Amino acid sequence: MLTGILLPIITPFKDNKIDYKSYKRLIDHYVDKGISGIIPLGTTGEVPTINEYDFREIIEKTMEFTEDRLPVYVGVGGNFTEKIVKKVRLVEDYNVKGILSVCPYYNKPNQEGIYQHFKNISENTNLDIILYNIPYRTGVNIENETIYKLAELKNIVGLKDASGDIKQTMALLMDPPKDFSILTGEDILFFSTLALGGQGGILASSHLKTELFVEVYHKMKANDTQGALKIWKDLYEFIPLLFKEPNPAPIKYCLMEQGLIDSAEVRLPLTPISTQLEIQLDKVVLAYNKNKRLHMA
Repeated sequence: MLTGILLPIITPFKDNKIDYKSYKRLIDHYVDKGISGIIPLGTTGEVPTINEYDFREIIEKTMEFTEDRLPVYVGVGGNFTEKIVKKVRLVEDYNVKGILSVCPYYNKPNQEGIYQHFKNISENTNLDIILYNIPYRTGVNIENETIYKLAELKNIVGLKDASGDIKQTMALLMDPPKDFSILTGEDILFFSTLALGGQGGILASSHLKTELFVEVYHKMKANDTQGALKIWKDLYEFIPLLFKEPNPAPIKYCLMEQGLIDSAEVRLPLTPISTQLEIQLDKVVLAYNKNKRLHMA
């Protein structure tokens, strides 16, 4: 089963080109942080702005830079099933573990259409498939009954849950499908998800303070709830800042300030963060780095 924290890694840009020097620096930084995998070409990776040639090259570079040190799951989603099946076959050319595939968006299929979409993908690949439910972006919700049906398929192994409905999330966690991982995509619900038996999270915010997210996970799995909660309180106050303006612009700013990427550049229609948010993030990032240096000393 999928467990722990999977990082939906950003795509660094510089002068409107993908900055692979920074990308390698990022991957080398995260492979030793205790995360359970990397997911390129997700929403946080600004996949809507990535052309077909760059899509291939990012996968190639991800595999080259990770050197089999971490599992890789590639973001492959869309609202035309046949096109997604062809794209998944392209991904199969590389030694990836699986894909993260978002619910079809904009054309708003019913539950049968959602089921047939993912069933078709499942039948056409041996790669592991993580479903991604995020109705406030896609316009349609994958209902729990549909998730149960999909979980019966051989290679649909988990769910990134960003349903936005805590009742739906809790109902699924209370009665999870067998051998199926429930990973939160709502960063602020990471602690709650673990407390209710979830297996982890796919968390954009874990780009920063990565070790603390990993420590929360391990303490919760060791039944040290109070120890985990003490760490979580710090993260709980920090996470909302990273989503105060559109993701991943705030994260990219912090990564640039830490020297992990050369530029905080995002592609339109996204824009750089405001000066006001820069000031707020500077306080958090600088304070964390200072405390980390003191701890290491």
